[in-house]
Amino acid sequence: MSNLWADSFLLEAEDLLAEIQECALALDGEGQSTEIVGRLFRAFHTIKGSGAMFGFDYVSKFTHHVETLLDAVREGKVAVSPQLTELVLAAADEIKRLLAVEPSVIPEPSEAREALIATLEAFSPVSAQLPIAANGLIEIDNSAARAQERPWQIVFRPCKDLFACGGNPLLLLRDLGKLGSMDVVAQMEDVPTLEDLEPGTCYLGWTVTLRTAADENAIRDVFVFVENGAELTIRPMANATYPMEVEAQAAVPVGKSLSLDRATKVESRVESTQGLERKPAATDAGKALSKESTVRVPSARLDRLVNLVGELVMNQSRLAQAALLAGTPEMANPVQEMERLVAELRDDVLSIRMLPIGTIFGRYRRLVHDLSAELGKEVDLVTEGADTELDKSILDQLGEPLVHLLRNSIDHGIESADQRVELGKPRRGTVRLSAAHMGSHVVIRIEDDGHGINRQAVRAKAVDKKLIAPEADLSDRELLNLILLPGFSTAERVTNVSGRGVGMDVVKRQIDALRGSLTVASEEGKGTRIALSLPLTLAIIEGLIVQVGGDQFIIPMAAITENVELEHTQRMQKNGRNVVVVRGELIPYIDLRAAFQVEGDAPEIEKVVIVHHGDDRVGLVVDRVLGTHQTVLQPLGKFLRNIEVVSGATIMGDGRVALIFDIAAVVQFVGRQAQQALSDASNTASQATQA
Repeated sequence: MSNLWADSFLLEAEDLLAEIQECALALDGEGQSTEIVGRLFRAFHTIKGSGAMFGFDYVSKFTHHVETLLDAVREGKVAVSPQLTELVLAAADEIKRLLAVEPSVIPEPSEAREALIATLEAFSPVSAQLPIAANGLIEIDNSAARAQERPWQIVFRPCKDLFACGGNPLLLLRDLGKLGSMDVVAQMEDVPTLEDLEPGTCYLGWTVTLRTAADENAIRDVFVFVENGAELTIRPMANATYPMEVEAQAAVPVGKSLSLDRATKVESRVESTQGLERKPAATDAGKALSKESTVRVPSARLDRLVNLVGELVMNQSRLAQAALLAGTPEMANPVQEMERLVAELRDDVLSIRMLPIGTIFGRYRRLVHDLSAELGKEVDLVTEGADTELDKSILDQLGEPLVHLLRNSIDHGIESADQRVELGKPRRGTVRLSAAHMGSHVVIRIEDDGHGINRQAVRAKAVDKKLIAPEADLSDRELLNLILLPGFSTAERVTNVSGRGVGMDVVKRQIDALRGSLTVASEEGKGTRIALSLPLTLAIIEGLIVQVGGDQFIIPMAAITENVELEHTQRMQKNGRNVVVVRGELIPYIDLRAAFQVEGDAPEIEKVVIVHHGDDRVGLVVDRVLGTHQTVLQPLGKFLRNIEVVSGATIMGDGRVALIFDIAAVVQFVGRQAQQALSDASNTASQATQA
């Protein structure tokens, strides 16, 4: 078996298992639903058939037990219940473990697996299970099952590029023959003359009359990987004596017949296809097109493509700079056209890496379900904005932070069912996970309707851990932000879920590393809301070039609201306070020249670039604003990784390196400078008093 095909099956199985988990949890919440049960059955059925085809025999054998149970549910013989949901989820987990084993390796015996199979069989009204062959198909004893067999008529006309896709119609017919006795008629009316024949094109079609005890799903499984773009009709025939006799019709061209029984015996036969239904060609083409419109590409290739585009952006910038310095008119139009094409290519490549955030939302339903059961609480997860798109590189790093936040919401926030009833709340708590675009950022919110954050408990714990002084005067925002400090926890006892003070500080560090921000809001008795603001992408951004002294820096455009001028006389009017008035609003600013100890005198008129910092605005004072720049983020390397005020660097058009400001880190850095200055001044005054 080709590794490529096995990998394709594993990817498909991963998607199907995600769908199974989603359906099982929806079934638990909505009660019996014919549609959801049908989706579950089809997902397990596909895993079973595909697993057998690609050598995952143990997966196929195990899945057969689940399929049998779900078939009984579809027929109304087994009722939907929470126990059924848990059983389906446990079966999905076991399939994941079996898929982790190489197809050629026999899985280790497992008592848990055998117990699960016994539970599945006990849950099903079908006491006797049919044996499973190595290929995952049901073995039927011909002498015992002959009375249950019935004839089927199958018309299969594959797409013409079947061979190019690795398909082999002979193997398909052999697999079909394992289901029962059959007659095959090859339809050759589309075969061209020898001069026009292309060796790589499939011109044949087949009409098969099959007598089997298997159902339509088992027959369709044979064609599961070649059905797209093909004409496939499967319909039961009126019962006939055995062996089958079908009258030939002269209205349809007749081809040579090939008959294959279970021993693949070959004999001649003539049969007609008059009166058979065929799918419209437009429908098949549309179905094929919908499948071909999605291509699975390894993420490493996308990362490589983004890096190449980044280098192209930098070199295009250098080319534009060189053309400007050369002053050659003939270069102006080509350079402008190149800039346009590179910008379009950049946007298209970055859009390829954009994925809906719903791809990670689905996995948290299982987390909430299992955690609620573990803690003895009743909690529903509500998701909104699943179609909101975010860069895959950011999505991959969001898993752990969101897990921590959801666990905290359920463990610390949501009360037990009895407590909620006493408080006049609904018995079931709600955790809401939502995402929405806000400008060039995506804001993810985790909200619960629990008891909220107890300010007194937070303050007492902070004083006990000597994080703040007992007399410290903190704003509500500063008080809530204490929960983000390392080792901070208000839990009264340590559990398997939380209480060790590890989690919120990890979340804060991870979000900071993604150049995002985290805010906490809470109302006692009503719940807590945590908002994560994240950039759309980390690869290529629009930046504003500013100059401080002889150095150039980049400020992300997504954080900028506006620019204003700052004259030297305006500084004097505020008595040394670093604030600027913008349309009647006082906005604090940071003097980058002073903060970074840049030598030289500031110009008479400086620029204040006003940026967002959380829910507030702050100004950055620079010497000059030089313009915008397509910024390709480059890491600083291990020798400079401790520079905390920048998130990376980029190469300018003239070959120089410009550092990219991390706004949150700059604000924190200057804040520590101010605190240190106050502490030094206090110590100096104390020493002078003592002297």
